[in-house]
Formats: sequence, structure tokens, C-alpha cells
Amino acid sequence: MHWTEILIPLVSSFAITIMAMPLVIGYFRAKQLGQTTREEGPKWHEVKTGTPTMGGTVFLVAGLLTAIWVAVWQNALSLSMGILLFILMLYGLLGFLDDFIKLMMKRNLGLTSAQKFLGQVIGGALFFVVYRIEGLSTALFIPLFGTIDIGWLYGLFVVFWLVGFSNAVNLTDGLDGLATGTSIIAYSAYAIIAWYQGQTDVLIFCLAIIGGLIGFFFFNKKPAKIFMGDVGSLALGGGLAGVSIILKQEWSLLLIGLIFIIETLSVMLQVGSFKLRGKRIFKMAPIHHHFEMSGWSEWKIVLVFWLLTAIFSAIELGIIL
Repeated sequence: MHWTEILIPLVSSFAITIMAMPLVIGYFRAKQLGQTTREEGPKWHEVKTGTPTMGGTVFLVAGLLTAIWVAVWQNALSLSMGILLFILMLYGLLGFLDDFIKLMMKRNLGLTSAQKFLGQVIGGALFFVVYRIEGLSTALFIPLFGTIDIGWLYGLFVVFWLVGFSNAVNLTDGLDGLATGTSIIAYSAYAIIAWYQGQTDVLIFCLAIIGGLIGFFFFNKKPAKIFMGDVGSLALGGGLAGVSIILKQEWSLLLIGLIFIIETLSVMLQVGSFKLRGKRIFKMAPIHHHFEMSGWSEWKIVLVFWLLTAIFSAIELGIIL
């Protein structure tokens, strides 16, 4: 794929998002459908109550349409792209249902954790089934042992990877522009890896998502006019995990997605510490709220987390390439 052709999926997805988003925002405002701020969240986030959400629907649809038409044009439509689009849309659908219930019932809880988890696991299992139909490798690099074909155990890894990172990005989506910016950087890193490997289908997929996210950022930057919602964050995390698997660079996500992991670990440590010792480690979890309560501005946290994601991604690219 020539470098000039790289602009096509970026511009297509960006244009669809940038044109459709004002219509979506206008519709939600007219219907008075806005996000309900979590009661346990920072008190200063109450001003965000009523802000339209589910903006992820727009950039997901833009990415889907763009990825398909560009792949057909480039003769790059493949089963690999198909399962990436499948997991993106399935996890997006789970998030959509979660967001929809919250909006319609005017509460801050949608689907139960068990319902979302079951849907994510089923999606991961189906991903692995198609992955094997495609004939892709079940080999995994294991430290101290080297690369080993672990057979059906790779399916368990796939499910764990997809579910884990979809939830990790979801936890990161707590400040204006935070999940959007970190996802743009992470998908850009994988676009470079895909281009280097000559996997045009995965490259197109990543570029289509990046273009949509850039368009979405204009409405999601502080002060956000709309949030991506679970429909966006769950899909983005699942998509990242799926791309790392298809490119056979699974462990790269530990560095490229390190911010997502830190956010998740902060919640796990906070909950574990409180249950075992009755004490909190952080002022509030996920960790971006800890920095807020420590006096950092929202923009400062977002910029620092973006910078760290860019640094981690550059280090990983230096290792791989």
C-alpha cells in the first residue's frame, strides 16, 4: 500500500465522523438523552451530567464502512479483516446495549457485569473459531521456553486478551479525550507494524479506526460535547487485542497498551486493598481520578498519559522493527 493511499481510509473515516457527529449530538440534546455521572465519581464531574454519550457508535460505523470499501478497492478484503470487524462490532453492540439501558432508564448502570462478561467471552470464542478456520498459528512466545504451539490453549489466551483489554480501555475512558487520544496512538503503532509486515488488510482496519477517532476527538476534547460511551471503549479495546493477535505480536500490547493496564491494575489493587485491609491505596481509582484528586488538571493528566503511550509505543516499535 503506497503511502499516499494511506490517506484514503484516514480521510474517509474522518469525513464520515466529522459530518455525522453534529447530527448525533443535536439529536441527543433534543431528546435530552445524556450521561448520568457515577455517584461515586469525583464531585466536580457532576457538571458533565447530561452530556450526550454513545458517540462511539459514529466512529465505529465510519470505521466499518471505510474499512470495507477501501479493502474491496485495494482487493484486501480477508477473513482476518472480517474477524477484526466482527469483534469490533460485537463488543460495540454490547457497549451500545449497556449505554442504551443507562440512557433510557436514567441510571448509571446498564448491563450487569455478568451479562457483559458472558457476551465478551462468547465473542472471544467465536473470534478464535474463525481464526482457526483462517488457518492462523496457535503458537505463542513464552518467556524462558521460546515459541510454542499451545493448540486449543491459545483459544483461552485469545478470550482472556480480548476481554481483558476491552475492559481496560473501558476503565481508561474517564476523562475528556483520554481514551480517544491513547487509542489513536496505540492503533497508529499497530498500523506501522501492519505496514511493515505487508498486511494491508490489518493496516486498512487500523487506519479506518484512527480516522474516525481523530474526527471524534474534535467533539470529545475538553470540554467534551459528547462521550464515546461503552459502545466505543469496549470496541476499541477488543479491536486492539484482535489486531495484536492477527499480527502475531500479542505481547506488544503489554507495552503499547501499558496505560490501559495501569488503569486496570489501579482498580484491582484499590478493590483488593480495601477488602483485605480496609484501606485504599489511591485517593480514587482508576488512577486518572487519583491524579485529579491530587490537584492535576484534566488536560495535564490527559497529555501526560498520551505522552507515555507514545513513548511506550515508540519503544515497542524499536524492539519489533
